[in-house]
Amino acid sequence: MRNRPENHLFYGDNLAVLRKEITDESVDLIYLDPPFNSNANYGILFKEPDGKSSSAQIEAFEDTWHWNETAEDAFDQVARSGNTKAFDLLNAMRGFLGDNDMMAYLAMMAVRLLELHRVLKPTGSLYLHCDPTASHYLMLLLDAIFGKRHFQNEIVWSYRRWPSVSHRFQRMHDCLLFYTKSESGNLFNTLTVPPSASSLKRWMGSMQKVTFTADGMRNPTRESGTSLGVAMSDVWEIPIIAPVSKERLGYPTQKPVALLERIIAASSNEGDVVLDPFCGCGTAVHAAEKLKRQWIGIDVTHLAISLIEKRMKDAFPAVTFTVEGTPKDLASAYNLALRDKYQFQWWAVSMVDALPFGGRKKGADGGIDGLIYFNDHDPASGKMVTHRAIVSVKGGLNPDTAMVETLAATIAREKAPIGILIMNAKPTREMERRAAAVGIYRAGVDETFPKLQILTLADLFQGKRPRIPNVDHAAFRRAAREANAFQPSLL
Repeated sequence: MRNRPENHLFYGDNLAVLRKEITDESVDLIYLDPPFNSNANYGILFKEPDGKSSSAQIEAFEDTWHWNETAEDAFDQVARSGNTKAFDLLNAMRGFLGDNDMMAYLAMMAVRLLELHRVLKPTGSLYLHCDPTASHYLMLLLDAIFGKRHFQNEIVWSYRRWPSVSHRFQRMHDCLLFYTKSESGNLFNTLTVPPSASSLKRWMGSMQKVTFTADGMRNPTRESGTSLGVAMSDVWEIPIIAPVSKERLGYPTQKPVALLERIIAASSNEGDVVLDPFCGCGTAVHAAEKLKRQWIGIDVTHLAISLIEKRMKDAFPAVTFTVEGTPKDLASAYNLALRDKYQFQWWAVSMVDALPFGGRKKGADGGIDGLIYFNDHDPASGKMVTHRAIVSVKGGLNPDTAMVETLAATIAREKAPIGILIMNAKPTREMERRAAAVGIYRAGVDETFPKLQILTLADLFQGKRPRIPNVDHAAFRRAAREANAFQPSLL
């Protein structure tokens, strides 16, 4: 393991994390793929162990913004930031757009871009990933905050996808707005591509020795025989992740690792710090680890942080990193339950390695917060079949026998062999008695398991887990294991 500071994942609002945790001029490269204000809801798709799509789709985030107190506060923070150019521009945009959803999105972005500019080193670079929905407005904000002379490229990421019926040309690209902290002196590694056939013919005719390398070709020298090459353009043709690709993890808006490898290779060196403040399913931190960079990822949903934890451990078994902001004790767990019951439920479900189920819509989960798949013989057929254990999470401090009765009814309704009740409070003796009365599940020849099991958060922090036979982890989409070595093919 290389000698370097620990990597970090932060669960929380990136504005608060940036201000509290990231020091001035400490980051070499920032990549951000913020929500595009597309007015769409994005869900994480999990799969059944047989590979079919699961009904357990979780709404990861709502890509919709509204002008409200939060937006007004963000606007006011930009006004008080001391950056008059940024505020003058934002104020002019408000006069043009009014207090609408787009303006709310731009205010949210402006206050965060100010913090990202602060943490970037003088030699650092920022790549903002966006689509046509708001790219023109974001470019103006970046001009105001970074300075228009620090704009380097509008990179076009071109790709193919299944076309849709439309009364306009098909949209087959995203934009990457590339800015630097300084006008010159920023770190940049020129990436190259093989020359065209006509160029290669001319070079060969000049009797220069030509050799190809995995990462393209470099500047020519007659004496050493170094590879020839053409500097990479600002149009990148990189395929999107196919639905059947092993790279796909089920997370909405997931970007290919190849795209992030190219950005990181161009604008950082080994050991540099890469920051992604909207890290989603963690493609940027994955690519950073693969290319031997330090990394920091921030996301506001526990679903994302939990997914990245699994992804990094699957892809890089020896990786080390810390996770900040998730509950580490009973007090912080209860605090999360009070602040956001859905994030609390998703965190608790992840603690028992269950798939999250349901979403933010009232009544959508039917009393089910998570699922654990396991295999056992079917007494009727004698064949091995897959069963579902149901997980229910209760974050309150007041134990109630109704919690047990509700889960027992859900077990019966869903014909589930086992149910797990995760509680913040310690169960009463009557709750334990009623749970025991639900019965025993018999697995195999002589194994027995309580049909309704109660676990407290204290149990989870002490390492106790549900008793379930033959757990099937096939429902989790696992990242392919990486060799943890620099992969030079960036074409």
